[in-house]
Amino acid sequence: MEFQFKQGTLEEICEFSNLLRAFELVKKNKGAPGIDGITIEEFETNLLENIQQLGASVMSWQYKPTPVRRVEIPKPDGKGVRLLGIPIIKDRILHMAIKMILEPIIDLTFSKSSFGFRPGRNQQQAVHQARDTVSAGNEYIVDIDLSKFFDRINHDRLIHRLKTYVKDNRILRLIGMIIRSGIMSDGVITILSEGSVQGSPLSPLLSNVVLDELDKELERRGLQFCRYADDCNIFVKSLKAAERVMKSIKKFIEKKLKLKVNEEKSKVAKSDKVKFLAMTIVNSTIAISKKALDKAMEKVKELTPRGTSESIEQTMVNINKWYQGWASYFKMTQYPSQLIKIEAHIRRRLRARIVKQQKKKRHLFHRLVKMGVDKQLAKRTAYSNRNTWPLSHTKALERAYPISWFTERMGQKIFSNLNLPGWFDIEKWVKFT
Repeated sequence: MEFQFKQGTLEEICEFSNLLRAFELVKKNKGAPGIDGITIEEFETNLLENIQQLGASVMSWQYKPTPVRRVEIPKPDGKGVRLLGIPIIKDRILHMAIKMILEPIIDLTFSKSSFGFRPGRNQQQAVHQARDTVSAGNEYIVDIDLSKFFDRINHDRLIHRLKTYVKDNRILRLIGMIIRSGIMSDGVITILSEGSVQGSPLSPLLSNVVLDELDKELERRGLQFCRYADDCNIFVKSLKAAERVMKSIKKFIEKKLKLKVNEEKSKVAKSDKVKFLAMTIVNSTIAISKKALDKAMEKVKELTPRGTSESIEQTMVNINKWYQGWASYFKMTQYPSQLIKIEAHIRRRLRARIVKQQKKKRHLFHRLVKMGVDKQLAKRTAYSNRNTWPLSHTKALERAYPISWFTERMGQKIFSNLNLPGWFDIEKWVKFT
């Protein structure tokens, strides 16, 4: 690691090369401008001077953090909004520079059961550890959801925890200034007495510092758990034990950590009734959760709207862009039929679009014949009284537009991202889907 021998001093943070590297990472992450309206491109036009001025202002204590721009992002489930804060580019660079120096020092002390926002760790690893823990006989889960976690981080407790890792008090003072810089919404600046801004490069590290106290408490009690950011599952062997752990850990979180447990979303249940990072452990195997599958079906519907002027080629480009990212994560499922179901639904929605484009029955008949369908079958299909959706799942449409037709045009092999077992018969599953 590039910074593993750093001591964690303000001089290291403000070192020109460190700030320059921080800018490159901020630029790579892209992002909108803060309240000053200055974009990454505009900051870069005078980059060297801007970086030098930033480092000098911090070292001389002339630096003052700017309030972040408040942005509301609708939550995926449609219930409320997630509040994000966008720092100005200069502040974002400093936040990244602090993270680059402190993370290699602090991360070494974190729990092996913590996976979120950490170098070399990811969601897939968390899910696989959860499966292994359930397989070892811990089939009951204490599923803890923290209510508005980022908004409720206690500043005093955070700085106190940072003192464990950071010996340069100047850095603690600087972080204190950053988390209390305030937000601007509708032209009004509000100074926060608690919380850490979601949108700052530094926030994920600070959140792990806060929740590491929970990790250490769980380890002290000898409990098996997996945590990804504020999503934490604790695994025990019986319902009675799970209920007891839920009660005591809830008390610890609210009394000691000064955080709030979301009663509505937290629960005690067997593993197959709990979703963790959009996955569910079923009979010691990994499956995509029902909620995630339902959301995927809705996304397919959104990407293939009826009555649109968009070409089918462009629609396939849009679907492919989404699906490749979606499938690259959910390929960890040990139930390939779940992905097959999504892919079959994509094809059917596209076939329905093709049917809809044929304004008259005779147009559909000629289209099917042109695509190699037997005339008698094409005639029975095109001149039937079935509507668009039933027609999209007929033998004629599936022969005219088979999987190979979509594979060729969507620029990827169906199932190319799946780790299917050797015995799995793809042709059997995809026939006429």
